[in-house]
Amino acid sequence: MKIKTNDKVKVTSGKDAGKSGKIVQVFPKEEKVVVEGLNIMKKNLKSGKGGEKGQTVELAAPLHVSKVSLICPSCNLETRVGYKIEGKTKKRICRKCKAIIE
Repeated sequence: MKIKTNDKVKVTSGKDAGKSGKIVQVFPKEEKVVVEGLNIMKKNLKSGKGGEKGQTVELAAPLHVSKVSLICPSCNLETRVGYKIEGKTKKRICRKCKAIIE
């Protein structure tokens, strides 16, 4: 997967289109990512033991990878990710400014 944890991304489609945030969690098998503070859903939790009350919790739901695009840290533009092979390592690069993305 070309997008990793702690990358800054911008949502391109859906209810949060145009907003940006940081990747918190990545699910490579499902091709989904969780973006901090975006795609919020509410979940109702049952009451626990005794007289506790149930509560509503807000969680960030996963988004499909195709709905987000990476923001290059050097040029601050939305970009696609390319790869450059240096020796035995494969590094991600910005397709617009050709800078290496760490």
